[in-house]
Amino acid sequence: MRSKMLVVAVAAGLGLAAAGVHAAPVPQDAQSSARSAEVEQLKAQLAALQAKMDELEQRTDAQSDINVSTGQNIEALQKSQASSASSLDKALADTKFSGKMFFDFSNIDQKNSDTGKTDASGTGLDVKRFYLGVDHQFNDIWSANLTTDFNYVSADGETNLFVKKAYVQGKFDQAAVLRIGSADMPWIPFVESYYGFRYVENTLTDRLKYANSADWGLHLGGDLGANKVANYAVSVVNGGGYKNPSRSKGVDIEGRVGFVPFEGMIVAVGGYSGHLGKETESIDAPNTAQRGDVMVAYQDKKVRVGAEYFTAKNWGNLVLSPVEDKADGYSLWGSVALTDDVALFARYDNAKLSKDLDDGAKDVYYNLGLQYQVTKGFKLAAVWKHEKAEHSVADPVPPHVQNVKTNEIGVFGEVAF
Repeated sequence: MRSKMLVVAVAAGLGLAAAGVHAAPVPQDAQSSARSAEVEQLKAQLAALQAKMDELEQRTDAQSDINVSTGQNIEALQKSQASSASSLDKALADTKFSGKMFFDFSNIDQKNSDTGKTDASGTGLDVKRFYLGVDHQFNDIWSANLTTDFNYVSADGETNLFVKKAYVQGKFDQAAVLRIGSADMPWIPFVESYYGFRYVENTLTDRLKYANSADWGLHLGGDLGANKVANYAVSVVNGGGYKNPSRSKGVDIEGRVGFVPFEGMIVAVGGYSGHLGKETESIDAPNTAQRGDVMVAYQDKKVRVGAEYFTAKNWGNLVLSPVEDKADGYSLWGSVALTDDVALFARYDNAKLSKDLDDGAKDVYYNLGLQYQVTKGFKLAAVWKHEKAEHSVADPVPPHVQNVKTNEIGVFGEVAF
């Protein structure tokens, strides 16, 4: 429209200019002929100008369409990027990463009563555990966890990396938390939470291999009562431990019930029954492994004190043996905070490992240490450990009780984030 108005204006101007130009008087016919020629020429110029203006207008409209389309594309891209960033932010907000490392630098002096000092003696660095965990929250109920485990022990010279925990969790209530996969078993992790010095040494049943800390199966647990006056956990598992997810002929069961008489105090009982993953369709297990557990403990900001007792029957390879045997043992521990950053701790274990087949099989362990909280998530402890393990041997003759004494002194540490 503006181009047409411009053409009309130009035409009017040119017409006025033509009308106002007079050189000299000419005849009427000649003037009429000249004016007709000028009008025709003017029309031709106006037509050409109109064509150019139409072409320019078309180009302007096309460029405007391109600009609008480009703007729309940029806006869509910005929205897509914002949506992707929002999704990534949400995923990261719902995902937690964690890690925990147990390490030590120590000197070990180990002597066998028959052969003298063993190859386990010496000075070295051990990274006994390094857990890396990822926990993702899908919604208020469902989540998933993956925890890998790495360890290096200088005595065996091997580095191992494996999955310790891999489960889907449904938290329907504080009293009903279901885990499907490899997850914490009811007993060992529970005792560790009250003992408090797992980085220095495993708890009693873990150290003597009478329990697994995690296994593959179904796990249900939770806290009972408005004030969490009781708790429970039960696991139905393969029985071979988290390093062995293979199928077995049946399932094993471990359970625990805990009572809280008052804040900081816990009384817990537990038990286990099964074939430890050793019974298959082609292998029958004549014995059933059984274990009973009791723990009494107290903890607050200054003090930790506790006692654990276990009794076991037909544990380990005795599941596949025609003979039966029993074992039992106890552990006592305590610690006291000397300052906000320094704590003194000690522990004593005593176990009879074969009450029927080898009355000489015993294990005595104790440690003493001083812990320093370097910073949040980082602990160091100067520790002395002693262990005396005994069992009966027939060779070399005469039959006698052989013992292995181990003394270890060094610095132990935990890093957690």
